[in-house]
Amino acid sequence: MNEFDKNNHLSFLKTLLTMRILRVYLIALFLVVGLNVNICAQRVDYLQPTLQGIVDKYQATIGFSVLDLENEKTYSVNGDMHLPMQSVYKFHLGLAVLSQVDQRKLSLDQKILIKKSDLLPDTWSPLRDKYPNGGVKIPLSELISFTVGQSDNNGCDILFRLLGGPSKVQTYIFSLGVQNIAIVATEEEMHKDEKVQFTNWATPNCSVQLLNLFYKRKVLSEKSHAFLWKVMTESTSGPKKIKGLLPPSTSVAHKTGYSGVNKEGVTASSNDIGIVTMPNGRHFAVAAFVSNTKENDKTIDSMIAELSKAAWDQLNN
Repeated sequence: MNEFDKNNHLSFLKTLLTMRILRVYLIALFLVVGLNVNICAQRVDYLQPTLQGIVDKYQATIGFSVLDLENEKTYSVNGDMHLPMQSVYKFHLGLAVLSQVDQRKLSLDQKILIKKSDLLPDTWSPLRDKYPNGGVKIPLSELISFTVGQSDNNGCDILFRLLGGPSKVQTYIFSLGVQNIAIVATEEEMHKDEKVQFTNWATPNCSVQLLNLFYKRKVLSEKSHAFLWKVMTESTSGPKKIKGLLPPSTSVAHKTGYSGVNKEGVTASSNDIGIVTMPNGRHFAVAAFVSNTKENDKTIDSMIAELSKAAWDQLNN
């Protein structure tokens, strides 16, 4: 074999060796990627039985849905059950009012007269505590902040009257394509008869559907979206519900609801819906409805917190 042939032979061997090394590398790469995908799939797929196991531990009617807002996959237990909303519907009311702002029928700066007669005494109302004698005009933005951020019942009914009643809010929500919901009674009507609270209901699945529309900015203008998002993330309501077991710095844009405990010791409704921001930059929507239980408030909050933490653990990967 002459020198030329030797060089060609060596070159051929080097090429063959390189191709074999490359082949082994690619096979290893595909195996690693496939393993990681499979592990992630197993982690996410494990969420459904985890949620069911948590729900089964408690003596309560629990409806819970979580929606991964990046891939729009939903996990739920009793996700299509009709459950009373209580003050959760103030989020829906806020959307309806701000849609009117976006249409320039209302303005966040416009002044709303708060009359003494608007400030009912036997109901939760930080608005009444700040303006006990009424007779003041406050910006619409402040009224929304009281209603959605602090769950003010008097503020809620003032906004309902501004729009023309609960049916107007329901019609607006229907127009967004969200159907499994009923908004028919004011806070004053619910306080007069505890049975009325069950006429305002939603399903957990439709609740995360609405949160998804809000998150994807398909509902409000950028300005209105930012305003409502700020109000909901700064809300101090229900700190032990969705937020209860999450890292303290976690951002959650949410709205709670609570019926109180009746004379039989039954809590008809204790809820929280919201959008959770994870450290990896991803988000998920949660709708937690607890109904018809004699468990105490601390235990009810822990139900919601445990379910929300399960979603966090599976999706924050």
